[in-house]
Amino acid sequence: MRRALAFLCLLLAGCAGGYRDTSVGMTSMAVFDPARYAGTWYEVASFPTPFQRGCTDTRAEYAVRADGALSVRNTCLKDGAVSVIGGEAQIVGPGRLKVRLDGVPVQADYWVLWVDEGYRTAAVGVPSGRAGWILNRTETIPPDRLKAAREVLRFNGYDVSALQMTPQGVQ
Repeated sequence: MRRALAFLCLLLAGCAGGYRDTSVGMTSMAVFDPARYAGTWYEVASFPTPFQRGCTDTRAEYAVRADGALSVRNTCLKDGAVSVIGGEAQIVGPGRLKVRLDGVPVQADYWVLWVDEGYRTAAVGVPSGRAGWILNRTETIPPDRLKAAREVLRFNGYDVSALQMTPQGVQ
């Protein structure tokens, strides 16, 4: 079941439509430092997707591998159990990642649209607009950085009225 949901995740990320006006150009970070991006990120907000329905305490952990790619470990609490899937993210351009999750036959493009100067808050999207996230290094996000991340998503064509806050600290 977990692999089927992960497959759906990647499939949806590659499809047209969603929460973003794809006629609006999307930009990733011109200067992106994978080493500073590595570590734990808490999902504080996202656009609803079937593969994350019912998830709380959602987080992503990245680590730089010897080959320059990033290892990925996504976890969430769903129906009282911890759900985990791992994978890797190849860096294919500045702020542009090609993500492959274990057991899922397709890859998805994830673009880091913005990270604040201290690498504490990030806005991440997919070119298709079927998914997008606001991530933070802690479970709570200061209002100014939440506002900035929302503005970056809006600038990249996302309908931020559909953005939903992710419950953290439920475990």
